[in-house]
Amino acid sequence: MLDRSNSNSALRRFRRSQFFILLSLLGPGIIAANADNDAGGIYGYSLAGAQYGYSMLWVLVLVTISLGVCQEMCARMGAVTGKGLADLIREEYGVKITVFAMAVLLIANYATTVSEFAGITAAIEIFAPSWVRWIAVPLVGVGVFLLVTRGSYKRVERILLTASLIYLAYIVSAFMSHPPWGTVLRQTFAPAKSHLDRTYILTIIGLIGTTITPWGQFYIQSTVRDKGIRAEQYGYTRTDVLFGAFFTNFIAFFIIVCCGATLFAVNVSPDAVANRFGDAGQIALALKPAAGKFAAILFAIGLFNASCFGAITVPLSTAYAVTEALGSESGIGRRAREAPLFIGVFTVLIIVSALTVLFGSRYLPFLIILPNIVGGILLPIILVLMLKLINNKRLMGKYTNSLVFNIIAVVTTVVLIVLSLVLLIQTLMHH
Repeated sequence: MLDRSNSNSALRRFRRSQFFILLSLLGPGIIAANADNDAGGIYGYSLAGAQYGYSMLWVLVLVTISLGVCQEMCARMGAVTGKGLADLIREEYGVKITVFAMAVLLIANYATTVSEFAGITAAIEIFAPSWVRWIAVPLVGVGVFLLVTRGSYKRVERILLTASLIYLAYIVSAFMSHPPWGTVLRQTFAPAKSHLDRTYILTIIGLIGTTITPWGQFYIQSTVRDKGIRAEQYGYTRTDVLFGAFFTNFIAFFIIVCCGATLFAVNVSPDAVANRFGDAGQIALALKPAAGKFAAILFAIGLFNASCFGAITVPLSTAYAVTEALGSESGIGRRAREAPLFIGVFTVLIIVSALTVLFGSRYLPFLIILPNIVGGILLPIILVLMLKLINNKRLMGKYTNSLVFNIIAVVTTVVLIVLSLVLLIQTLMHH
């Protein structure tokens, strides 16, 4: 009996130690995935619900698998090689490809950061007059700068993980909208066949494009490296990455449900709905009469949180990628004298994006769609390079993709390439 008691006690201690190790390694996967639910992502999910009700939910099931595959590969490369994605691209494929990728990434990330600050103003103007943006935007910009340049990686990670919990507000908003849950579940796994028009297909592409982003791939690999996660610890990080992919689309699910239950009108065309709602702030305001003031407030709080989240992670991803591509020092908490290029890229991107929102409002519609155009060019290139790197035995050793995982990754990449090219062509034709 004593031996059995000791054995049970040892097993409990082992499980506790495993649990605490998992907690210590959590972060990169959850944060990178949740960062995709930024201002543009929330607007895209909301619009999908307002345009098509629940008939877009099936897309999220497939996108969850694709997001998990893409981010798992980058996280694994970061743990095994100890290098960021831009580092590996520069070392393996030379300067020309790296410079092209970084130039396109800078344009896309500038436009994305602008959309984050636009989301911040949209959320604030739900509660306050428009002149408040002149105070709020600079304050958020300064706060983001101080957080990254004066804080440690662990502090930034804790804040972002805490902010991830605020996304749960969208679940509450969805339940307050009283959707028919039977219909919701049925359409999640059985897509409707009556909407296969051009706008429906473009909306599908947009949902995928706002979830799997080029900057997200650079961000997750750099943060895995920055956190010092090694190959032997990767099993825990893999759990973090896959859970993050599930959680981000779990939240997206409830955003679509909330707007599908309240804003979807059967006799209104999807194009008319898109013209009615110019941003996620207008959608939050429209929820007031449909789902109640409290649901609208929760939605707006979620929008503000997501926009601030993106205003941190997108410039960070850009600074990581550019400095790695040039072989320069990088890392959260570094001072300007220690990592001048890293701090410089991060700071300039925040300042220019904030000023664009404050003084260049007439350019915002173009800048908000610009990430889709540039992402359509860059994402297929990044995915192909990732697949070649992950299967390089010299770099990855025994951690290359398995045959089954390679099949999944290749199919995912081919589908994303086709959809990204269609999105690019359609966007250029209609703008």
